[in-house]
Amino acid sequence: MLEIERLKKNRDFKNVYKKGKSIADKYVVICFLKNNLDMIRVGFTASKKVGKSVIRNRARRLMKESFRNLSMDLKYGYDIVFIARVHIKDATYCDLEKSMKRIIKRASKNMI
Repeated sequence: MLEIERLKKNRDFKNVYKKGKSIADKYVVICFLKNNLDMIRVGFTASKKVGKSVIRNRARRLMKESFRNLSMDLKYGYDIVFIARVHIKDATYCDLEKSMKRIIKRASKNMI
């Protein structure tokens, strides 16, 4: 079974942003970095550009649920950060899930 942990520390997020690779889609950007652990560590963010707190929290909840359903497609040993883009506030769950599926598929090809 694949072990998944949450990224919580600001320095971990910054490390992934600074040293990792990123791939963008209409609703989501994914940043990933090899972490040399036998697990996936994942984080979800939405900046204030996305909207007020209710909209940002909804965006994070949608991304978490989509990730939960699609997490088996990823390789272990990576830190992954999903960043909500501004267009996510207009997205339905179905739209976001398709976007997440595309972006995870593209990212897993780049993961060595």
